[in-house]
Amino acid sequence: MHVDLILQNILNPPIMMFFLGIFAALVRSDLEIPQSLSKLFSLYLLIAIGLHGGYELSKSGISLYVVKVLALASFMAFLVPIYSFFVLRVRLDVYNAVAIAASYGSISAVTFITAVSFLDSLNLHHGGYMVAAMTLMESPAIVVGLLLLSLFARRADSEIKWGGVLKEALFNASVLLLVGTLLIGALTGEKGWKSIEPLFGGLFKGMLTFFLLDMGLIAGKRLGDVKKVGVFLIAFGVIMPIFNASLGILLAKLANFHTSDAFLFSILCASASYIAVPAAMRMSVPEANPSIYITLSLAITFPFNIAFGIPLYYSMVSLLWN
Repeated sequence: MHVDLILQNILNPPIMMFFLGIFAALVRSDLEIPQSLSKLFSLYLLIAIGLHGGYELSKSGISLYVVKVLALASFMAFLVPIYSFFVLRVRLDVYNAVAIAASYGSISAVTFITAVSFLDSLNLHHGGYMVAAMTLMESPAIVVGLLLLSLFARRADSEIKWGGVLKEALFNASVLLLVGTLLIGALTGEKGWKSIEPLFGGLFKGMLTFFLLDMGLIAGKRLGDVKKVGVFLIAFGVIMPIFNASLGILLAKLANFHTSDAFLFSILCASASYIAVPAAMRMSVPEANPSIYITLSLAITFPFNIAFGIPLYYSMVSLLWN
């Protein structure tokens, strides 16, 4: 991995604001982002990436290549939580193993958005269908996790309330917004995108900067919980994303993905959910400890991917494709 890629990624205003947020939390500054604004930034980023992805999808259309990308994304969304579960079972009980495996089988939209910003800084284009791939990869891990739970857990009440779980998996805010805005962007095409580009294109990086400052504050407050997860899980939180990204890159190479698409696919494979999946796990697997699976994905894997994973996976893709 080239040092200049790491520096280019870290010495980027949104990324530096993320680390400023961590520092502010560590020194217990009174710096904070109001919760209402934090939610607004989240909504903005999801809408912006969905609309732009839909616009790009309207240009490329649904080809055999796009179907191949979406199929491989779905395959990884089902596969990752399965082998992650058996790795975690070496040290953990079934409930915590299920919750963590489901988190790592799903994705982090913020990591994906940051990776898109990284590509933009290199003036590299990517297909809008990658946003569709992202939405497809968010929910399956929840279902797989609960299937693993039903197979391996011995509960007094073994009945899973599938109605509520599937509703959370398929209609949570992030999935609904991404799917909805992707369809709107695809239906309205270039004319629709041009009419909203000043807001959802021109201001994108500035809003990402605010959002990553907020994420830094949240991650910084979670760092104190890292000691609770232990050395095994800290290693898992770093090694598993690298393994998942490597497997994704290998599959993308075999499937002959375009370079930028392969990179974003590796990011989706490497990231872990700290919003949608934890919400579902709290409802369906109350035996699992939230301070473990949320801390692992938010305070270890997320900062690693943001700072080092993005340039590492890009270097791996560049090396194989060149």
